[in-house]
Amino acid sequence: MLGEYTIVGRGAADIAASVEQAIAQGALAPGTALPPLRELAGELGVNPNTVAAAYRLLRDRGVIETAGRRGSRVRARPATSARDEIRIEVPPGVRNLATGNPDLALLPALGEALGAAAARHAARPMLYGGGAVDEELGRLAREAFDADGVPDGPVGVTSGSLDAIERALTAHLRPGDAVAVEDPGWGSVFDIVPALGLRPVPFGVDDEGPLPGEVERALRQGARALVVTDRGQNPTGAVISAARAAELRAVLAGHPDVLVIDDDHVHGLVELPLHPLAGSTRHWMLVRSTAKAYGPDLRLSVLTGDPVTVDRIRGRHRLGPGWVSHLLQGVVVHLWRTGAVDTGAVAAAYASRRDGLVRALAERGVPAHGRSGMNVWIPVPDETGVVARLLQSGWAVAPGARFRMNSSPGVRVTVSPLDVGEVPALADAIADAVRPYRDGAGAGAGRFG
Repeated sequence: MLGEYTIVGRGAADIAASVEQAIAQGALAPGTALPPLRELAGELGVNPNTVAAAYRLLRDRGVIETAGRRGSRVRARPATSARDEIRIEVPPGVRNLATGNPDLALLPALGEALGAAAARHAARPMLYGGGAVDEELGRLAREAFDADGVPDGPVGVTSGSLDAIERALTAHLRPGDAVAVEDPGWGSVFDIVPALGLRPVPFGVDDEGPLPGEVERALRQGARALVVTDRGQNPTGAVISAARAAELRAVLAGHPDVLVIDDDHVHGLVELPLHPLAGSTRHWMLVRSTAKAYGPDLRLSVLTGDPVTVDRIRGRHRLGPGWVSHLLQGVVVHLWRTGAVDTGAVAAAYASRRDGLVRALAERGVPAHGRSGMNVWIPVPDETGVVARLLQSGWAVAPGARFRMNSSPGVRVTVSPLDVGEVPALADAIADAVRPYRDGAGAGAGRFG
């Protein structure tokens, strides 16, 4: 089973470290079966309980997965390997549409905001013992939540959406618990769930968001948390409609103890209305990142939720980083208060490229999706072949494997770097890349995979 590699160690920590070292060195490949407890205990001369403890450590770290009598295996994607490592080398001269970054031309200049934040800091420096949330930022965030119909709740601040999602999950779940996740969906969520020792349960989505029947199935399978993207879903651009939100709320009514996490990461660059699931259950959180509207290096998100959830997130944050820099919060306050981003203009800029590409592909017989945000999702029968052919044509797109668990293949195109005039040439290249595999595709409308 292990080839020439030998697991060593006398204690649980040493045995676990030996397995992790072998994985890091490539000696234990993803999917490799580990020896049964008693067999390995006999080889090492230790109690089987010691090996069981080592395997629990590895499972809780997201390194291995256990399946009862079927034994334990190295995870297909160990938690130490992020999905964004599934990337392609972009040769010089190739247009890179694979990054997922916003258009730099649509981001606000930060000089004035940095100066204003520095002036505020000089007048009222943040010191130990101060409040974690800038009062004005908290007020502005709460006003924006109220305007979008988000239920009342305290406000918290974290270093980005993923930080908030991780903290919400650890506030309520324990290793071994299941989390319902979108498929296709954000690869970083696929990574963080097993890294926390949790088990992802994928559910399907379509242009209107999560499919109610599949969410119901995931919850009946024991999922204790549900993570959904309200608008600009990555990679599909899906948006939860009012009708779909009502259906999902009806499903959640039968599962009041499930933690619901709404990710509204494109707040500030979309004009489509928000239809959150927040408040459908006892414990919930809605988080908004500044990354897409103001810039990825502004590592800040605002969140709200039920008092218990927000209090747990704040408390755990105090024990670690303590707080998100008030200098950074001051920058966001200035950008927010001065209307540094024209949401309508930014939304229209992305829509012209995104909608233009979807229409151009439809004219060429290639179904594609992208109702909001900065990405277009194109179902394809052969990711590798399509990506390679597009590279040869001068275009780099993201392989769908970064965003899938069980759903069907696809590729993601980030429209941020595009000029509208480039859309026809890109659509021609995609149609040519897909054409050799068209007979076997059968993808398009309805759910993604």
